[in-house]
Amino acid sequence: MSASVVIVGSLNMDMVSHSTRLPAPGETLVGHDFVMAPGGKGGNQAVAAARLGASVAFVSRVGTRQHGEALLQALRDEGIDTSGSTVDAAALPGIAVIMVASVGGENSIVYVPGSNAELSPADVQASRALLQAAKVVVAQLEVPMPAIAEAFALARAAGVTTVLNAAPALAVSDELLALTDWLVVNETEAEQMSGEPDPLAAAQALLKRGPKQVLVTLGAQGALLVTNEGSQTVAAAAVKAVDTVGAGDTFVGGLATGLAEGMSAIAAVRLGQSAAAIAVSRSGVQSAMPRRADLA
Repeated sequence: MSASVVIVGSLNMDMVSHSTRLPAPGETLVGHDFVMAPGGKGGNQAVAAARLGASVAFVSRVGTRQHGEALLQALRDEGIDTSGSTVDAAALPGIAVIMVASVGGENSIVYVPGSNAELSPADVQASRALLQAAKVVVAQLEVPMPAIAEAFALARAAGVTTVLNAAPALAVSDELLALTDWLVVNETEAEQMSGEPDPLAAAQALLKRGPKQVLVTLGAQGALLVTNEGSQTVAAAAVKAVDTVGAGDTFVGGLATGLAEGMSAIAAVRLGQSAAAIAVSRSGVQSAMPRRADLA
């Protein structure tokens, strides 16, 4: 089957425990809550796009020694095509072990990439037809950059729009940026990648390295879109934030959906903003992501 949005990215199982405070080194605390939930920036963005009405396919490498099949099934339950995901029965999937203090909200996280770190250009090549039939191909930096570059090269050869969410902030080659139509970063990532503390200066510096447009998300202040023709700030709706975790992934899923539907750049940004505004007003990550009808 073809998909309008193909996500090339990570899939994790998040293991979250809650206690009144974080333990000191060597200390054991009794917690009061525990949850396991699908996560990973790739999985989150795929779910966000699917709930907004996009036809979504997921390209990844998923270890099924533990939890991996449950992670894939969670995507299928959202109507996401996982046929482009390479299954590795000998590997563990990505795992995030998260401790949260219920008083004060501090957290401590250990992330083990697992099979996410093994996604190869050959794995991506196996999904060539899926990638080249898409409208939009999206990637993040929780999987190896050679695999992303392969996906973007295949997409570009077929005239498919490419979106790189450069998170977490890592050193990205000019070659990969030259294959990128949309570079999406938050303020911190923009500064880390460019060395410029001002978002506009950071976006302009990044634009010179090859992407067609740079979008810097500014939280409650909206988003800054910079192209060779100029810059524009897109204001965000004022909402009462309850939980901002996953807001960026919801935004990217909405942006990709809008682009796949043929919306203008600004309209696609606004779709992403609307979805993120609803998500932050709810608790949870994937569970907080809205459906298209919610945006009315």
